[in-house]
This record gives sequence, structure tokens and C-alpha cells, in this order.
Amino acid sequence: MTTMRNSPTTSHETSLPDRRSAPMPHELRLLLAHVRRRARRGVTLVEVLIVVAIMAVIAGGATLLVFPAFKKAVEAAKVGAEAVHQAADLYVNTEDAGDACPTVKDLVDSKKLDAKKTDDPWGSPYRVVCEDGGDMRVYSNGNDKKEGTPDDVRDDFKPTDIKRVAEL
Repeated sequence: MTTMRNSPTTSHETSLPDRRSAPMPHELRLLLAHVRRRARRGVTLVEVLIVVAIMAVIAGGATLLVFPAFKKAVEAAKVGAEAVHQAADLYVNTEDAGDACPTVKDLVDSKKLDAKKTDDPWGSPYRVVCEDGGDMRVYSNGNDKKEGTPDDVRDDFKPTDIKRVAEL
């Protein structure tokens, strides 16, 4: 069943004006012009501030998720450095290495250290450093992967040191 739009079938349809042909009132034309100008103008300062506030909330939530993970990485770096230090001690005490400071490669080659445990949580290899007086230290370069920076992790870190590095 097809009905035609232009032919009225009921009495109430005859009283409605045809919107396509009826002239617009002056106020309606002004309102439409205002809406069109506003749409072309762009966003208001309030809208921009709302978007910035939403982004700040999202960034704050992401920060709460990232910092505990970073602290766990620092703790894992300390545990890994301790394992490398134990392997280095074993190497020095059992191998005929003399006074030479072992490298991570030496530890892996002599089967004192698993080859999968040579890198810190950030993907850099641990460093074995023999200091004056016979002390041996194992370092992780930390998150920045640069030697000698405040975020470096040592094998003899205490919990307060871990907390300090995690808060950097």
C-alpha cells in the first residue's frame, strides 16, 4: 500500500502547512544563522578545559599503574645483580683466574651463570666491577641504561636504596 505525500487522506493532515514551501519566520532564520556561525567558530574554552581535565585524570591513573611496576623492576634488578655477584664469587674461588675481574661473558662461558640471566629488567647486561681492596660489585645501569647515574642498582642495595631509586 503506497500513500502519496501531497494528497491529504485525513482531516488533520490538511491543516499542517507543507514545510518545504512555507516561508520561515524571521526569528527561526536568525536562530539557524546563529547555530551555523557557532558551529563554524569551533570549540569554547570550557570545552577545551573539560578535555584537558579528562586527560589529566587518565594520566594520573596511568601513573598509579606504572610506578609500582617500576619499583618491582628495581627489586628484580637487585635480585639479578645478587645472582651475578654469587656467580662471580664462585668463579673467582673455583677458576684459576688470578686477580682478573670476571666479566658476565666469563661467567656464562664457565657455566657459573645461566645465559638467560645476564640482562637486567631493562634489557642491559649487568656490569661486574672489581674495586680496590678486593671488593666486587655488580651493577645494573637502571632505567636510563647509562653508567654512573642515580638510578643504577647495586647488588648490595638495602630496602631504603631500592625505595630511593624507585622514587626517581
